[in-house]
Amino acid sequence: MKMFNLKFFPKLGLFIYIFIYLISPKLAITQNTNVDIRRNLENALNTRNLKLIKNIFKEDENFKIQEQFKEIIKDFPNSTWQIKRLSVENSKEKIFNIKVNGNKIFNGDKYFLESNFKYLFSIQNDKIKNGKIKNLLTTIRNDQNKIDIIFRIPEKVLTGTKYDIDIILNEPLGDVIIAGGIISHLEDSHLKQEINIEPLASGGIFKTTRASSKPARQIWSGVISHPKGTISFTKSVEIVEKI
Repeated sequence: MKMFNLKFFPKLGLFIYIFIYLISPKLAITQNTNVDIRRNLENALNTRNLKLIKNIFKEDENFKIQEQFKEIIKDFPNSTWQIKRLSVENSKEKIFNIKVNGNKIFNGDKYFLESNFKYLFSIQNDKIKNGKIKNLLTTIRNDQNKIDIIFRIPEKVLTGTKYDIDIILNEPLGDVIIAGGIISHLEDSHLKQEINIEPLASGGIFKTTRASSKPARQIWSGVISHPKGTISFTKSVEIVEKI
């Protein structure tokens, strides 16, 4: 059995942490002056403008956000953010679709980051309220997209119900030996656990789990090792009382 420690791999847990803080409910919006929060947030991230980020966030969060932002930029210096508004301008609930891409040479291999998620929020007294990240999927891979992989992990499930997690390699394996592992952890937490990497008898990771009895947001992180490369992933699942 092999141990896979993500703190020595590009920081999956850190990405979740950063995304949550960069678009947290403490992000200020001034509607009266027609400030475009989508554009300001996207510009601040893409230009590495710490001063603008400082102006966006409340004073008690500035230092923490800037330090964590510097860390993610250190991992992927050329990362880019794309933010699209999915909701109509006058809707009560606002929705952004956020996509992050980047790449980095790590131990001689080139790793590619891709992350997609939706951010839902409302506005009260010119500030974002009740911000929620949904349908997060982040991958970091060095296979040059040669591995045809499918992630079948639900976006939301009912409390107390069983659900399946399937990460499928959609190609004949033949004599190819693959290995992998997966763990779950709480939202907003750093991923400090080690992932047990074991040979996979089938073409991927297949797991059945049960949702918690109360609404929550569960984060699944894992890795698949293949002769063509390595793919690590993080996916969020929202546990709700009704769908």
